[in-house]
Amino acid sequence: MATAQTTAGPGRLTFLQVAIGLQTLAIFFQAVTAGLLLSSSHGELLHGIGARVMYGASMVYVLAAVLAWRPGGGSPRPILHASGFLVLASVQVVLGIAHVPSLHVPLGILMFGLSVLALGRQVPPARVPEPRATRR
Repeated sequence: MATAQTTAGPGRLTFLQVAIGLQTLAIFFQAVTAGLLLSSSHGELLHGIGARVMYGASMVYVLAAVLAWRPGGGSPRPILHASGFLVLASVQVVLGIAHVPSLHVPLGILMFGLSVLALGRQVPPARVPEPRATRR
């Protein structure tokens, strides 16, 4: 029985890392298009499209967390984080449709921060090569 690789090899990304990265980018796009709402007639269309992409990215994040956990028997904690994020995304969509910017905007900022935090937890720090000893 074959198992899926849940850790990245050198220079390789996991599906979970890609999913969180996509989600983070989608939320950042939402922030940009929210600004366009103030200055352009195209802002509303782009923000609506971005909302669908962001929600889909949140669902992909849940799927990636389940797939990363299941084959390797790792911690289910990423599934809880991803599911919680999907709940936040659902609330965000409802607030956006209801035109409640006093809650919609701060929740969007919180979601971006949490997504960046989740991404930072998944991406390992860059390895710095040890300096070579010099001969004299």
